[in-house]
Amino acid sequence: MLGDRVNPGREVFLTYPSLGKAGQSGWRGGSCEGRMGMMLRAAVLLGSLLHCGAFLDLSGPSEVKGVWKESITLPCAYVPVKDLVQQTLTWTVVHNKGSGTIFRRDDAGDHVLLSEYRNRVSIPKDAPGNVSLLILNLEISDRGTYTCQVTWRDSNNSLIAKEITTSLEVVKVAATKPIIRAAEPGLTLPAGASTRLTCEAGGSPPISYRWFRSAPAGTAELLSSGPELAWPSLRPSDSGTYFCEAQNRAGAGAVQRSDAVRLTVTDLPITATTPESGIGHPGKNETIRDFQRTGLSLYVVILIALVCGAVVFLVISLITCIRKPKDAQVYDVKFHNMKAAASSSTGHYEEPISATENSYVIQLGENKVPEEVNNVSDSVANPQESEYEVGDTS
Repeated sequence: MLGDRVNPGREVFLTYPSLGKAGQSGWRGGSCEGRMGMMLRAAVLLGSLLHCGAFLDLSGPSEVKGVWKESITLPCAYVPVKDLVQQTLTWTVVHNKGSGTIFRRDDAGDHVLLSEYRNRVSIPKDAPGNVSLLILNLEISDRGTYTCQVTWRDSNNSLIAKEITTSLEVVKVAATKPIIRAAEPGLTLPAGASTRLTCEAGGSPPISYRWFRSAPAGTAELLSSGPELAWPSLRPSDSGTYFCEAQNRAGAGAVQRSDAVRLTVTDLPITATTPESGIGHPGKNETIRDFQRTGLSLYVVILIALVCGAVVFLVISLITCIRKPKDAQVYDVKFHNMKAAASSSTGHYEEPISATENSYVIQLGENKVPEEVNNVSDSVANPQESEYEVGDTS
């Protein structure tokens, strides 16, 4: 094994194939031509390997900084060379907890060997030459020195290995100036609408938020704690100027305040007026305003009114249809009586009505007692008409 230090932090390890018995005998005491031939072959082989090693060079920074609880990528890359196949890749670390191999990739696949890095580290698979290490959810204990080492095999089964080291520093970032974002475009909304404001700030978590409403004389009223300020149903009294504050531990207690925003709630009541005076009714206005706050749609109210009207119309129609036949029968009885009276007054005799009609008239006449009494008195005064009545009832 021959080691050649190309530059600080990078080593090339070359493994030569066996020269065989003929080569060994040539080195031990063969002819001068034999020794020269073997040296020439070795020089050619060594030159080819050094030529490949010159092109294979890992690149990456010597130092990187990551933010606590965020992600960081430790760069490590090379330019692929023809006839050189990557055999192994390892990432090792040295920090306060000790040292060890974090990640190893070989013919068997990828392996995460340190438990504190499981489910937090990965390396791209479909990017030849890119062997950078991605670390998720950085912890303060991740500070340390990381080493990326790659081994290749050439067409002569020789192995070439190189490595670079990177120092990782994990820091906490103070909270930045927060920004207020509105759920609805614009900050002018009608009464009864719902909306919310969101406070967003950068920096290391956890970040605490507080909401304030500006008051007269430069004071502020504390409303709530949390990233969101919501109104289920806006009222005109909610109009005002609002701002939020953000703070975390990394900023040594420094508080960051956002720019203030103005929320305007418009009140558009429906006023009922009289044609004479044009004066509105405050009581009706409050009723309409309360009805609007219930959230019922105008279309739903119209639909309910139409359905109720249809039901009332159907009930009236049914009652009318039930009573109509009785009225028609009474009209028929009166018609026959008038016809009989007309025939008696003229002195002409008409055939009595059929038994069916006669019985029908008598049945309806049971409910008309006053009319029959009048008919009897009329028959006494008029003998001819009385005779007709008797013949009609027989």
